[in-house]
Amino acid sequence: MALQLSEQFARQLGELRFEPTQKRVRAIAGDETVADSRRAVLVWEPKRVVASYAVPEEDLLATVVPADRAAAAEHPVPLGKDSPQVLDPRTAFAAHTCDGDPVSLRTNALFLDAAGFRPADPDLAGHVVLDFGAFDQWLEEDEPIVGHPRDPFSRIDVRRSSSRVRIQLDGVPLAESTSALLLFETHITPRFYLPRADVRMDLLSPSDTTSVCAYKGLATYFSADTGGRSHPDVAWTYARPLAGLTEIADHVCFFDERVDVVLDGAPRPRPVTPWS
Repeated sequence: MALQLSEQFARQLGELRFEPTQKRVRAIAGDETVADSRRAVLVWEPKRVVASYAVPEEDLLATVVPADRAAAAEHPVPLGKDSPQVLDPRTAFAAHTCDGDPVSLRTNALFLDAAGFRPADPDLAGHVVLDFGAFDQWLEEDEPIVGHPRDPFSRIDVRRSSSRVRIQLDGVPLAESTSALLLFETHITPRFYLPRADVRMDLLSPSDTTSVCAYKGLATYFSADTGGRSHPDVAWTYARPLAGLTEIADHVCFFDERVDVVLDGAPRPRPVTPWS
């Protein structure tokens, strides 16, 4: 019987998963390189959809000391309509979902409290998983990465489309375009990036919300005002996307989960995702 790979992916979400990488990985805090390894491993704890880097303890330029296990709330969200719940990537690193011990990292000038985790698994013996957010900079070879490590099993394709895309909310049209860029990302609903000329920017106002995507860079958000009703953070834009996705610069993308999308005259159901 043939296997649908996305279903296989969903079945593994409750497991501790890992994948070695051949990239040189460095983690820097302040002016100090704390980890420098060509033996790094990507690690997904159970229910995590975003990986962390783990390195052999010998590749840490720091002393590893035991840390107390801190209480950290899990924030489960649905990955899809029929998929199991996963942890929102904003769930703190301290919310560990497998057996193991939290550790701190000490250098001559720094003390990074509970910035590491030793999984109690024989395949990861001797490795320390590192909290991406505890460090000021990460490098893969000599290239900085942001947000989190990129997933080697995920990709993004951007395709120009002449399909007619209409966005509305509370019956109020917010955008209509036949020049959309469709962004297809593994395991994520397709996104419609629309030229600003095709968006009712007079109905949108910038919000203070920002987010960082490991693939696209820094996003800023818009709220919508439709007939006296305010809808916070329904759309976003990338002013300066990262290399490889520069074509989406200054386009506006709406959360399909929060607006009504009509594609070539056919209404699309609102998807169920972590952003619903």
